[in-house]
Amino acid sequence: MSAEPESQEQSSPRWPVPPVGGWTADDLDTLPHLPPHTELIDGSLVFVSPQSLFHSRAVDFFSWQLQSLAPEDFEVVREFTIDVDRHNRPEPDVVVVPEHVIQDVEQTRFPAQAVLLAIEVVSPESLTRDRETKPLKYARAKIPHYWRVENQQGKPVVYVFELEPSTGAYTPAGVFHDRMKVDVPFPVDLDLTAVTAKRRRTPPGP
Repeated sequence: MSAEPESQEQSSPRWPVPPVGGWTADDLDTLPHLPPHTELIDGSLVFVSPQSLFHSRAVDFFSWQLQSLAPEDFEVVREFTIDVDRHNRPEPDVVVVPEHVIQDVEQTRFPAQAVLLAIEVVSPESLTRDRETKPLKYARAKIPHYWRVENQQGKPVVYVFELEPSTGAYTPAGVFHDRMKVDVPFPVDLDLTAVTAKRRRTPPGP
């Protein structure tokens, strides 16, 4: 006996229907069946496309490197949402926060006002958000440092921005290709050529 084919209504994905006024930051913790790394931008849910290898390696690189360089009273966390306001809860690829912001292992977000540095690794589908939308929201939340990492022919280019207190907007503080050296939010000296498609291997000894 053959099974009855599912109706189109049964087989089609059921997307969440937003309430009047849009979703809120709290909804991300309660909505069922959301894909991993769903963000909230202007009350709308933003679903992330599959990661490229460059994106994954770049996020790993900055997360690992900053963890090794950050002072003891700082924490470095990857792919974690931050509360900008009621209708905006983006998920930077890497954030640096003061240690006191870490509360417990069940925590799902940080207040954006506590973030010292937000890093976004740009994907083709996130280009406009990472270049335009998110920097505006991060600046309004007074996040003092923003780094945008872009893939240029398989090599990372890092655009560094600092918050200008008098205007409340980000100003460019440098563009880095092979080597990145900055003093804030703490001293960093990075070999950007280490962000590669293939893992570097140490040659065998004699």
